[in-house]
Amino acid sequence: MKVVIIGGTGHVGTYLVPRLVAAGHEVVCISRGESQPYLPHAAWDKVERVFIDRAAAEADGTFGERIAAMQADVVIDMICFTLESCQHIVEALRGKVEHFLHCGTIWMHGHSVQVPTTEDAPREPFGDYGIQKSQIERYLMKEARQNGFPATAILPGHIVGPGHNPVNPAGHGDPKAFEKLAKGEPLNIPNLGMETVHHVHADDVAQLFMLAMANWSTSVGESFHAVSGAALTLRGFAEATAAWFGQEANLVYLPWEQWKTTVSESNATTTWDHIAHSPNASIEKARRLLGYQPRYTSLQAVFESVQWLIDNGKIDVG
Repeated sequence: MKVVIIGGTGHVGTYLVPRLVAAGHEVVCISRGESQPYLPHAAWDKVERVFIDRAAAEADGTFGERIAAMQADVVIDMICFTLESCQHIVEALRGKVEHFLHCGTIWMHGHSVQVPTTEDAPREPFGDYGIQKSQIERYLMKEARQNGFPATAILPGHIVGPGHNPVNPAGHGDPKAFEKLAKGEPLNIPNLGMETVHHVHADDVAQLFMLAMANWSTSVGESFHAVSGAALTLRGFAEATAAWFGQEANLVYLPWEQWKTTVSESNATTTWDHIAHSPNASIEKARRLLGYQPRYTSLQAVFESVQWLIDNGKIDVG
């Protein structure tokens, strides 16, 4: 099959594109041409690279037409962030594509009532990113179930892997938190450290995209969480990370209003977003219907990312 992947040089695309090539697909990667895959792979020599500025092409109304003109069997959209953008490409591809796969987010759930949260839980998103992604998913599922548009939504958690700063045990992306844990230095944790984060290795997200493609009749009209088998509490995450470095975690628990004054405004904003959501998503549906089995636990995925940071001089663990 011919597969067009929009935004294929990102973290998931780094793993998904080689998987597609290995499966024998003809692959076209659409990007702005400003970045390269996180990791090199010989498969990229067999990939057609097309450079399109999506925002500009959508503004002049040509983006969907250009994608449709490629006559792909499958289109994978990794970088659609607004309902209008999604509607634009769906209208262009209607009746012209066998499968359309959208990369969403578990952020669309908002606050959870029961955990692990399942895909059929009521959507109560907050924040622009989660709200927009929820609107996109709702639109795609309606188009699939009522109008026959062959859409599937894959909903990743906190994506990690080599070359990527993982969400750390303080709930933000500053890798210095791992330095502190490695050296046995105090690390401030908000509240009691019982809020959760839910990571996933980028290759496991790629695995789920491949499974959705291979199980077309089951996946069309459905959404699937792409996360590891279990979420982490901030406290447990910190303790396990310190132990990985042969240390005992030296954690200082501070009420939110006090904790946020100990970090930069941007880190405080990021942490609040994470702990307000406290994601804990179920993968039972993907296991049952598609045979999804994550290769990495949350900690394994994070530690691979941290090892890359160490090896590349991004953090100094002493």
